[in-house]
Order: sequence, then C-alpha cells, then structure tokens
Amino acid sequence: MGVRGLQGFVGSTCPHICTVVNFKELAEHHRNQHPGCTPTIVVDAMCCLRYWYTPESWICGGQWREYFSSLRDFVKTFTTVGIKLIFFFDGMVEQEKRDEWVKRRLKNNREISRIFHYIKSHKEQPGRNMFFIPSGLAIFTRFALKALGQETLCSLQEADYEVASYGFQNNCLGILGEDTDYLIYDTCPYFSIGDLCLESLSTVMLCRKKLCESLNINVADLPLLACLLGNDIIPEGMFESFRYKCLSSYTSVKENFDKKGNIILAVADHISKVLHLHQGEKKLEDMLPLGPNKALFYKGVASYLLPGQKSPWFFQKPKSLIFLDEQVVSMSSDPESKQGVPMCIDYGSKQGLPMCTDPESNQGFPMCTPPKSNQGIPMCTPPESKQGVPMCTDPESKQGVSMCTDPESKQGVPMYTDPEFKQGVPMYTDPEFKQGVPMCIDSKSKQGIPIYIDPESKQGVPMCTDPEIKQKLPPGADPEFKLEAPMCTNPVIKEDLVNMEPEVKQVTLVSDADILKVARAHHVQAESYLVYNVMSSGEIECSNTLEDALDQALPSQAFVYRPVRQRVYSLLLGDGGDGAGTCPTVKEWFVYSGNPLRHPDLVRPLQMNIPGGTPNLKLLWLNQEPGTQARRVEALLGCFDLSSSREELQAVENPFRALCCLLTYLFVQVDTLCLEDLHAFIAQALCLQGKSTAQLVDLQLDYIDSRAVQLGSLLVRGLTTLVLVNSACGFPWRTSDFMPWNVFDGKLFHQKYLQSEKGYAAEALVEHNRSRLTRFHALKSVVCKACAKENRRIVSRQHWRSHQPGRWGRQGSGSHRTSSGCSRADPGQHWRDSGPGSRQYEPDPWRRYSSSSGSVQVQVILWSDQEPPVHWSNVLHWTPYPFLSSLNYLPCSLSK
Repeated sequence: MGVRGLQGFVGSTCPHICTVVNFKELAEHHRNQHPGCTPTIVVDAMCCLRYWYTPESWICGGQWREYFSSLRDFVKTFTTVGIKLIFFFDGMVEQEKRDEWVKRRLKNNREISRIFHYIKSHKEQPGRNMFFIPSGLAIFTRFALKALGQETLCSLQEADYEVASYGFQNNCLGILGEDTDYLIYDTCPYFSIGDLCLESLSTVMLCRKKLCESLNINVADLPLLACLLGNDIIPEGMFESFRYKCLSSYTSVKENFDKKGNIILAVADHISKVLHLHQGEKKLEDMLPLGPNKALFYKGVASYLLPGQKSPWFFQKPKSLIFLDEQVVSMSSDPESKQGVPMCIDYGSKQGLPMCTDPESNQGFPMCTPPKSNQGIPMCTPPESKQGVPMCTDPESKQGVSMCTDPESKQGVPMYTDPEFKQGVPMYTDPEFKQGVPMCIDSKSKQGIPIYIDPESKQGVPMCTDPEIKQKLPPGADPEFKLEAPMCTNPVIKEDLVNMEPEVKQVTLVSDADILKVARAHHVQAESYLVYNVMSSGEIECSNTLEDALDQALPSQAFVYRPVRQRVYSLLLGDGGDGAGTCPTVKEWFVYSGNPLRHPDLVRPLQMNIPGGTPNLKLLWLNQEPGTQARRVEALLGCFDLSSSREELQAVENPFRALCCLLTYLFVQVDTLCLEDLHAFIAQALCLQGKSTAQLVDLQLDYIDSRAVQLGSLLVRGLTTLVLVNSACGFPWRTSDFMPWNVFDGKLFHQKYLQSEKGYAAEALVEHNRSRLTRFHALKSVVCKACAKENRRIVSRQHWRSHQPGRWGRQGSGSHRTSSGCSRADPGQHWRDSGPGSRQYEPDPWRRYSSSSGSVQVQVILWSDQEPPVHWSNVLHWTPYPFLSSLNYLPCSLSK
C-alpha cells in the first residue's frame, strides 16, 4: 500500500523522521492548544485489522468472541485518556486502483495455496509468518465497533483520501494507520499502528516535514515524488527508465544505502535541482517523459490534493464539484493554464470594493460594486483593450472580475477574460453554489449557457449539467474525474456517455432520489454491505477466502451465494429505472480458484419467487405501516429462495433463526455437505452460548482438518451475505442475531467437526447438557424439514462416501444450484457453472463466454451400470483440475 519503497526507505535511510510519542501527552497538549476541542484520532481501520486480530488461532474461521474483546480493550484504552476515535473503512475500489487490487488478490491466492499445503502436510496451523486474516473480518469489524458505541464510517471513495480529508478539515490530533500515502498528504500528523504499544499508549509519529528536509524538497512536492516512484494509481513500471536515469546522474549515491533508497534520493534530487530550476517557466509534461500517460499522471498527483489545496506544479481549473459533509469542494487537474480563473461571484455586498492589481502590468484598477448596489461602478482600463471595463471583486481570490452589460436585462454581468487570447465572455453564476463559469447567450432562448474554455483549442463549448448530481461539468470532465472522458457538447446524447468508454461509470443505476439517499446514508454510516455499491455503480467486489483450490469436494463461496446476490440485485435494481423491464447486469469482482480477474463477471439479476411478487424498496425501506415487517421477512426469505419454510424458520428463537436460514440454504445448495457437518454447525452454535471468552481461548484442538477450515470460511461468508440481504430488505432481522461472536467460533466449530467425524453422539457434541440437547434436535429438525421441502435429503457421509468422485449438483424441482439465471425448474447444476473470466451469466445455464478466441472445449460422458444416487444430478459438469483451469468446458450427460 502507498508509495513504492517509501516504507523501507524511512526505516533504513531516514529513521530520524520517526519520533516516539505518547498519545496521552499529545492529547493533553492538544486540549491546552484548543480549549473545548476533544482530541480526535482518525483511524484507517483497514490498516489496523492485522494489529487488532490478536487471537492465536486464525485458521479455523475466526475467534470472534476473542476478537470482539480485543476491540473493546483497544477502544477503552483511548477513551479512558479522553481521546475520541473515528473509524473509516473502504467502501469501494476506485477504478484507477483496480489493477493494484487484482494484483494483491492474486498474490493472496498464492499465499492461501501455501497455507493449505502446510495444513495437509502438518495437520496444524501455520506460524504467524503465514497469517491470513479470517474471512469477513473487515465487514464484521464495522459492526463490532458500532456495537461498542464508536463512530464508524464507510467511504464513498478511496478511504485514505477521506481519512486524510477528515483529519485536515477537523483539526484532528492525527491519523492512525499503516500507509505511506499519509506521509504524502498534507494533513494532520501520521502515527503508525504497527508500532503502537497499547499498554503505554506510545507509538511512532512519521514527520513529513523532516522527510522533506532529508530529501531537500517541499511538502507540496511530495505528490509529484509519490507518482514518480509509483503508487496504487501509477504503475511502478511507468517511470522505471526515468528513475534509473535520475540514479545514473545522481552524484551522492551512498554505498550503505539500498537500491530503492538510492532511487528515492535520486528522484528527489532531480526534483529539487532540475525541475525546480524550470518550475513556472515550463509545463511539467515538458520536463517529464509523460507521453501517453499524461492524464493518468496528473490524476495521480491531483488525488493527493485535499479540499482547498493546490499543486504548484500545475494550475487546476475547476472541473467538477463533489460533496463532502455538505461542503462544496472544487476539484481540478488541468495542467495547461498557469493562471487562475475567478469562480465565485458574491452579489450580497452593499459596499464599495477595493482596487485590484493586474498581474501582467502591476497596475491597480478600481473595482466596481455589485450590480444591485446603489453606488457607482468605477471603471478600469486594461492595457490590452484601452477601454474602460467595470470591475467587481471575487470574494475568494480578492481579485477583480471584469463586468459586462446584459443587453436583455440591462444589468451588469460578471465577465471572464481568458489570459491567453485576451477576450471577455460573460460569467454564469450558479445560484446554488455561488460559483461562476464562462457562459454564452443562446440566440433562441436568450438565456445564458455555461461554457468550458478548452485549453488546447482556446474555444468555448457548452457545458452539460446533470440534474441528478447537481454538478456542472465541463464537456471533458467525467463525474469520476477522469481526464480522458469523452467530450459531450449536446445534452441530448448525454446518456450515451456510459457506453462510449468502458471506464466511465454510470452515475447511478437507480433513479429514485429518496431511495438512493437512504442507501447512501446506510452506506456512509457502515450499517449496510454492498447495497449502495450495487445501486450506484453496479459493481461490487469480494476479497480472498480461505478456500483450497485443490479440493474438488466443496464449491467456492463466490458461487454458493451467487443466487442470493442475484435475487438481491433484482430487488435493488428492479427494471433499472429505465422502464424497459430489464435489470442491468452487475459486475462482480469475486475471488475464486481459476479466476484471473482480468475482467469482472457480468451477473444478471434473478427474479424472486415470493407470495405477492417482489415488493418495491419504498415499501421495504420507508413504509412503517403494520404488516410491512412481514413483507420484509418475506423478501429476506425470498432472497434465499426459502419462502416455503417461512413458518418453520420464524418459529426458531433468536439468535438461531438466522443461522437455521443460512444452514438450510447451504445444505440445499451444496450436496457434498452431510449430516455430520450439520451436527457440527448446530452443536458449536449452542455450546458457544454458554462459554466465556477465556474458555474459548483455552480450547485446544487435536489437529487441523483442511475441509473444516474451508467449511468455517464458507459459513462466515454466509453471515456476510446475510448482512447484505438484511440491509437490502429493510432490516427485518436484528443485525446482532447473525454477528459471528453470537453464533460462530472457529476453534469451537473445528472441535465439534472433529468429534462429529469420529462418530460422537449428539449428547457428547452438546457436552451432555439436556437443555442444549433438546434445542439441538429442534434446530436439526427445522433444517432437515426445510431441506426436504426443497427435495434435499441430508444423509450421513458414510452413506455416499464411496460414490463421491467430485462436486455434484442435485436433481429436483428445488435445485437451483449456483446457476446465475435459472429458474427453479431448471435442472440441477454444478457449482462450476460459473467459471473464470469475463463472461456474462444469463438464464441459459450452459452458455459460456471465453476471454480468448482460441479456447479448447472438452466434453466428458460419464457411464454407469447402475442408477445414480438420489443426490447426483441428472446433468453434471466436468470439473477441470487447476492445470486445466484455462479450458472452456461443456456440460456432460449422465447415461446408463
């Protein structure tokens, strides 16, 4: 994360920028300096997950009770000394950082493969050097912190930007995290979570000013340095030759410094001695080998500029407005112009205005009063025009803005004078944001139309105004601030922008402003999961899960829960808001074996089968009338396709109702789950209720089983899916009922799994507790009966162990396996129905889309002398082994 090589450079080459500090002392000093202001630390939660997860066991699915306790201790330590914590979580992955996200996920896959190899070889958990955070840790940490009364926020863009912005705008004590980007942002102090000693509340503060002194550059140069070195936006190889060129001419190379350290010193030296020499005289692209990467480079530099900040390396013409905490922030990244363009016109003043100084002639010009003033308007005579021109003052820049007279209204209108071709055009003032942009007068409507002055052609073109997001965008500006966005000069064809460039995302997939507002609020407050991402961009992602790529007996969680997500898409997107009656596809970046993540999987929504049809979101989210709660529950069960078992599931007590729903869905979907697995899941949930955190810590396992590891992760991913469904349906169930610290413990499940495999009776599994035994049989009965309604009979592993060659689907009317668009009447399907790569999942269950034109297709026919067991599918998939994962595969028929 962060800037390439900077972390190691700081530790080895510039250790003096790291200062040991004590938070208690810093807080006291902050209170003295700012009376009445609570010392606040902004926490980048994603950087802290590894630090927070202190339980010794991590392989079995997560020690959630222990983890919750460690979080509680962390929060209590800071609040005891009067420090407030604000936690930020990543709410999305920006497109510019998608490649880096993919690279890390593929690297994690390799690490997970080594973990499972170790487990199979040693039957024990690997050492901490192979530590991999439990699945769902980031998601459930949000809810754990909220349960502890902490302010927890989810970002609408890259979290590190929002963390740095919050710290900068709110005069915070500092930022706690582990990302060298916080050394680049010009924000409040940056503290290391990795060096935090919780007992003494001491850690290391990394000082960006000392870093700049060591490199002989300015703080404002750090974004430039970061992009030249490479970060999450700028690929490391983009400026590799430039960096080595700097290194070859760097005369102060020190032999005791490592190679990366010398490169950083060399690039900084080039900035201070070469680029600074021509700064202001030459454009940055004339001094750097930007080539076709010019737009990406400027975007990378601009990504470090916080609200109100500018880079000295290029002037930013305002290109778009974004909303952060009800504040309007001007965003820009145009390197062409070297001069500022006044933007804000204040018509509220009734007083005379001071003189301004022309930067070209160094002469003062009198300023005019606002058009509604009763005072005369002094005139100025710019040297280019030789004529008097009325002037008014921009309250932001305190500079004069020329005035012209509107022939229709006879009133003074601010005028924009382009410094390049010295011509004035009227200014358009946005009534909502009080900001001005150049405008032209429409000959037909006699109304002013905002225009954008293209820095290349020096010509003005009309601006497109999006009424949904209320942003005034130049024709070349994308709402996501993409400099390479296509030009749009005709508002009529604005909708076609989405299809012109694959990188340009739609503003939203849902047009209902009230619903979007609710979804956005739940997202920002970290109360939902993926809902706003689906509705706003139609793109979601899920990181790695502890799954064994070589084990062909269990499906990936990405496929198991895909039908649930598809029904959620149908609920959230409806007809897509276009009235066409078709839902748009959703882009899924889910990690699973064989998926190279070159493209997202395009997944179509799947209609729900519930009484009364699919309810609309206004009913589920905004309606408080009696009976609405029942509709919410119907919608939730409909997403799991378990409406037929509503009465049985509703009769289950909390917190086991959600668990029974999830287990029923799992056992319907995955035929390789057996009765022993069900016993282990239920027994651990019941025994968990009577165990303290200390008892769970002391629990010892005979050995580690790789299948149990995968089952634990599969269940936890199911609990995250419950979070998605519950929030999409208007929160019919209490979130606490499916938090893992209430229903799941990794080690405890592993223990029950091993006991169940050895043939332990139910009495032994529930530790000979009569009350638990009664509930055990009751919960087992609910799940088995619900599965029976879906034509799924749960049998012991001994019943079919000898018949299991791979991962099978199941035949029957209730078999909606993991296909992406099949109805319940479709034949049962194998989990590999959804394969890797860039393919679109449609109602045709056998349709394939290959990312390569030369793919090989293999068809395998399985023959049998006997009727297949009832749990086998009538239609199977050939499951390729890892070395054949690049092949495209077809269904094969099971014949006698």
